[in-house]
Order: sequence, then structure tokens, then C-alpha cells
Amino acid sequence: MESLRPNGQRAKIAIMLIWIVLTVEIISLLSDYLQYDLLQTVANGGQITTESATDNDLRQKIIAMIYLTVYVISGITFIRWFRRAYYNLHLKAASLSFTEGWAAGCWFVPIISLYRPNQIMKELYQETQSLLSKKDENYAKNLTTHSIGWWWALWIISSFLGQFVFKYSLKAETIEELTTSTIASIIASIIGIPLAIITVKVIKDYSEIESLLYELINEEEEKKIIPDTDLQPIEN
Repeated sequence: MESLRPNGQRAKIAIMLIWIVLTVEIISLLSDYLQYDLLQTVANGGQITTESATDNDLRQKIIAMIYLTVYVISGITFIRWFRRAYYNLHLKAASLSFTEGWAAGCWFVPIISLYRPNQIMKELYQETQSLLSKKDENYAKNLTTHSIGWWWALWIISSFLGQFVFKYSLKAETIEELTTSTIASIIASIIGIPLAIITVKVIKDYSEIESLLYELINEEEEKKIIPDTDLQPIEN
């Protein structure tokens, strides 16, 4: 039988990248506010220098590039952790709803990406809890799916807002359009902050219980290997 593959390091890397995304998110929020203030000055008839406008555009572009880079890397590290967790569960659960490959592929399929990752995450929690509860009810008593609902709701809202900001900002030319795009970006960043925090919690909660699953498996394997010392030797 295949052994469980270590997943703790992947969890740590995914969490670290999410904290980095959160940091850039906050910086982006502050930068968007500065841009909004600049746009309001123009909208109210005030004057800004060409240098101020150029500096603002350059700052926004640099932050956007940094954010996109760390966001993509963070997404990759999260999916690697997610797929490994589902792979490990496949080794111990009698039957799961989806194949291990779906834990990665479901994020990239239109429509399916709106619900399948949430289904798999819930199954990770519920099936692992069920496995551990057979050994000891206290093992998984703190593992609940309450955070998953908030995590997925914020993720969906954030995704749609992100798409709107990206598409709208490409065609925004007037002060009004730029202001709308900036406000939407500010809202997206505000939502991104709790999303990052809850995502970290979801990973941490499951990682802690997954480590207990490793211990449980080790105990079961040792019982198979170590002979029963209570048996009396057969006398000739």
C-alpha cells in the first residue's frame, strides 16, 4: 500500500505566500486610495502636475505587477498543497467523490471552478474527521467546516470583482471611469484581507488534523509489525 506523502512543508509555503499576498494587498489598497484622492482633486476642478500623474501611474503599474506575480505563485503553492492533501485522503478513505487530479484541475475549468473546489475542501475536512473519530472522538472535535463557507464566499466575490477591475480598467479613460475602477479595486482589496486570513486558517486547521492522521496511520502500521507481547510462549 502506498504511504502518505508529507504535506506539512507545502502547507507552510502556501501560508507564507498568502501572507505576502496580504502584505501587497494592503500596499495596493493604500496606493488605490492615493489614486482616488488624485482623481477627486481633478474631478473637483483642482490641478495636478504632470509629474504627480506620472508618478501615480508608475506606482500603480509596479504594484500591480508585483501583486500579479505573488498572487500567481501563491495560487500555485495553494493548489499543490490542496492536491497533495486530497491525494493522501484517497489512500485512506474508502471512496471519495472525485479523483485526485480534480483537486488541481477544478480550479481551471469554467463553471465547475465556481463550486467544485469548495466541494473537495469540505470533503477533505469531513472525511478526515470521520477517519480520526473512529480512533478517538477528541482527535477531530475542533475540525469544522464553518470557515470553509466564509472562505468560499469571499473567494467568489473577490474573483468576480478582480475580473471586473481588470476588464474595466483596460477601457477606462475618463475621470469617472477611472474613479469607478479605482473604487472597485479598493473594495476588492478590502475583501482580499479577510479572504487571506481565512484561507490561512483553513490550511492551518486541516494541516493540524492531517498530522494526526499521519500519527494514526503510524500507530496502525506498528500494530501490524510488532507482535503481541501478551501471548505466552508455547512450551514443548
